[in-house]
Amino acid sequence: MVDLVQSPGTLPPGQRVYAVGDVHGCLDRLVAMHELIAEDLATRPIAEATLIHVGDLVDRGPETAQVVEWLRAGPPVPAQRFVNLMGNHEEMMLAAVAGLDEGSAELWMRNGGAESLHSWGVPRTAGPAEWAARMPIPHLIFLRDLALSCRIGGYLFVHAGIRPGVPLDRQTRQDLLWIREPFLSSARDHGAVVVHGHTPKHDPTVKANRIGIDTGAVIGGALTCVVLESNRLGFFHT
Repeated sequence: MVDLVQSPGTLPPGQRVYAVGDVHGCLDRLVAMHELIAEDLATRPIAEATLIHVGDLVDRGPETAQVVEWLRAGPPVPAQRFVNLMGNHEEMMLAAVAGLDEGSAELWMRNGGAESLHSWGVPRTAGPAEWAARMPIPHLIFLRDLALSCRIGGYLFVHAGIRPGVPLDRQTRQDLLWIREPFLSSARDHGAVVVHGHTPKHDPTVKANRIGIDTGAVIGGALTCVVLESNRLGFFHT
């Protein structure tokens, strides 16, 4: 049973959102999280439940390919809506696999790309020009089509954050996927409470204008899910 406390944002009556932080190829933690969410929905049914993953599904952890397939097939959670967001690691990966420039492959390799390639069974001897052909097309399409943001009630769900002072409908792709400062230290009202990952902390961060849910699942921390309903919030950790 999740313990709910006051939240800085609100959802319309009859709605609940489960937003999961950066997975980074940790399939066991993700499956365990989905089991907790399914159990919560069975115990506390609601008219409309949405399951959101805030990006960085890939890289660093050992089971990126398996995480992508699990989400692409649809996790066994009885939610009415599923939203998978793009993170900066998906963007790095797609640029590297597409060979957009000479530095994209090197950047991806420096940030956990080798573990992702291994999960797809791509041999270390394969060069960047071979990567796309050795990866399942449905997986690449799934990653290419990830959303950049999702607005529900008083919340905006993105991977990294937003540029303070810029209207929410005019945010750039670069900021949604990569920003840290000045977003993290901003105290201004953004027009919605921003729920994000990207910047790992030991515990979730709850402020008047944002909720950070990257708690470092792949670096010794937990995978975190924030549960939002009405004007309340709670957390699951696996």
